[in-house]
Amino acid sequence: MKVSDLKNGTKVDDIELKVVNKEEPREFTSRYGSTGKVCNATGEDETGQIKLTLWNDEIEKIDVNQKIKISNGYVKEWNGELQLSAGKYGKLEVLE
Repeated sequence: MKVSDLKNGTKVDDIELKVVNKEEPREFTSRYGSTGKVCNATGEDETGQIKLTLWNDEIEKIDVNQKIKISNGYVKEWNGELQLSAGKYGKLEVLE
């Protein structure tokens, strides 16, 4: 898949991206009372850029300029922007 193929609600089988930006992580408390960290980043391929949502352990796994692969992820729209995440059932791996 490519960034240009992604739309709200898309299930992402496999996508490879270069991380071009990573913001500071922040703490969250879910509506169910669990806590953790979340971080926004930006990934790109030759067709465009997309916001990435990184959760907990994923945050420390990646750095700017690394290539990553997300398998079994999903795309949601949040505040008017598409965001890609591996989520609970997906996998994020560093390629280099």
